[in-house]
Amino acid sequence: MPWNTPTLKQTRVLVRDEVTSALSGAILIGNNVLRVMSDTQAGLCHLVLRFIEWVSRMLMPDTAESEWLDRHGDIWLVNADGTVGRKVATLAQGTVNATATRFGAVIPVGARLLFSEQEFEVLEQVTIYDSAPTPVTVRALDPGSAGNLPAGTNLNFINPPFGVDASTEVLLLEGGTETESDDNLRIRVLERIRQPPQGGAAHDYVRWAKAVPGVTRAWCAPNEMGMGTVTVRVLLDDLRADDDGWPTEQDLQRDTAYIDTVRPVAVKDFWVLAPVKHTIDVFIRDLQPDTPDVRAAIEQSLHDLLFALAAPGQTIFAAWKYTAVMNAPGVVSFSLVTTTDDVMESMGHMAVLGDIVYVS
Repeated sequence: MPWNTPTLKQTRVLVRDEVTSALSGAILIGNNVLRVMSDTQAGLCHLVLRFIEWVSRMLMPDTAESEWLDRHGDIWLVNADGTVGRKVATLAQGTVNATATRFGAVIPVGARLLFSEQEFEVLEQVTIYDSAPTPVTVRALDPGSAGNLPAGTNLNFINPPFGVDASTEVLLLEGGTETESDDNLRIRVLERIRQPPQGGAAHDYVRWAKAVPGVTRAWCAPNEMGMGTVTVRVLLDDLRADDDGWPTEQDLQRDTAYIDTVRPVAVKDFWVLAPVKHTIDVFIRDLQPDTPDVRAAIEQSLHDLLFALAAPGQTIFAAWKYTAVMNAPGVVSFSLVTTTDDVMESMGHMAVLGDIVYVS
């Protein structure tokens, strides 16, 4: 039978009844000693019962809190870098172009550069022999996505080496990721428990793809490119949030490199790809009430719908969109201008939210 933790009031009644029966009908009236002792004992019992209820939640990975969820992760998960459990934040690394005003100027290992509040360090000593820009390998000092900078960004030496220009230009700075969230860690733990490794089944490729820092969602399509082939598509929802989670070429290369070390050698051909964006516009008529807050709630609800149900090749049904809008907080009534399903053009296309157009 299901367990229900009794309230403090119910616990008091239980303890008083136990004392009464144990003492052959003793009467607990007013604030006599027996009643005070019974109620004190009931308070302690209630705390123990609540603790037991809390522990029971921590023992299950689907309800565990952060610290206990980490324990489940440490037991079940091995990541691409060899660590276990939660994927830790990683350091951005790449190259910058440096120039010098003196022939033979040296940039030593450990020289510091700065962009905003983010510091970087030089990983290899470089000697500049001409006026042309010279690549220098650098790495962020603090982990996280803040170290990922677009090409062309200027980094400045904190203490420029003798003969070296203070300003450098980023060629590539990638690979910095945040610590894995509880939600993503919980999903990976539950997937590992529900779908045990099978040496190269489709869900194994999904698990391997998600073991790489930054990857939050993945799908596997066996034999899509022909007999014996495997196609994996990935998204990085947090790291590439400004682009709907779509991976860069460097992201795909990192995932490919890791999966190549664990996948079966018998696979004929193997690819890690980004899905192809299929933009969905939603047209809403006669929204009631039509306020900025309601519109914001509708946009969030549609985003949540696509996050939960969109996948490569997955049709987005009009009924799903209708339900998402109707369930948005504050919506009383509306109608969809078009009620056709959004069918993907190929198995590689995946729906992303486009414009939400409101029609009077």
